[in-house]
Amino acid sequence: MKRREFISLLGGAATWPLTARAQQATKSYRIGMLETISPALNAAHLDAFREGLRQLGYVEGKNYVIEYRSADGRADRFPSLAAELVRLGVDVIVARGTPAAVAAKNATETIPVIMASVGDPLLIVDSLARPGRNVTGLSAFVEMTSKRLELIKELAPATSRIALFANMSNPVAPPQWEETKAAARSLGIQAELLDVRSQDDVGRGFELAVARHVNALLVAFDGLFQANAGMITQLAARNRLPAIYVGREFIEAGGLMTYEVSFPHLYFRAATYVDRIFKGAKPADLPVEQPTKFELIINLKAAKAIGLTIPESFLALADEVIE
Repeated sequence: MKRREFISLLGGAATWPLTARAQQATKSYRIGMLETISPALNAAHLDAFREGLRQLGYVEGKNYVIEYRSADGRADRFPSLAAELVRLGVDVIVARGTPAAVAAKNATETIPVIMASVGDPLLIVDSLARPGRNVTGLSAFVEMTSKRLELIKELAPATSRIALFANMSNPVAPPQWEETKAAARSLGIQAELLDVRSQDDVGRGFELAVARHVNALLVAFDGLFQANAGMITQLAARNRLPAIYVGREFIEAGGLMTYEVSFPHLYFRAATYVDRIFKGAKPADLPVEQPTKFELIINLKAAKAIGLTIPESFLALADEVIE
């Protein structure tokens, strides 16, 4: 296996002021986490967040506890879950994804909200430099659609029709569809939209892909898809469709490939926002951070299952290859 271990990212902490790293929290804090999927499915991100807090002097169970609430892929649950965290009196809410961050913002004007990663922060904050009010954090937005299509076309040169598997009720999805159409045109590929808004739609989406003679998939980021990663990757394999995903959890569920921002790194960085809030900083004064680390992960077992041979030159580009 070839990999660049995430732990190497943690070396960046050496640049933080020594006093900040050494300072211990003087009270026990309650961190509310508003998430798209369960802790088990979210383990890599949670581990990165906890490691970030550990390096800043926090010990779980001693000076902080996590109140974890998962919507389990159902965005309609976020408002009630956010309200529950507010009633618990948490000291900060860490939210993943635009729908979760919007729900947290709507639930409270006083509790700080940290975006662990969102697709469009400008739907939530006033500006990246001066977020305003009680929300700040990290953006996951980078225009990577063109590169993802180039990668899938390189792996499967016969691709002539690609589908975007997206939940169009998510506010970040319509812009992704526009980007997909433009990127496909530049590559001479026909683009199709598969609008998937519920678990029942997943199977129908693949039936439609087959009916439209789609020969590759671009699976957009959405909590619904995260919660059903196993089903989606199995259906892609069953229909022998090369697919590129947004999220390590899809590769761990048997998906072919992901090219994305490093979500574990965003969670690691989210810990620094939590620490600054606990030390008295106001969210309105903390600029939204842009992603700086990206990763390409390839699953050779998934490639073999659909009869796809991946050239060594392509594998050499990967940050991680799963055997």
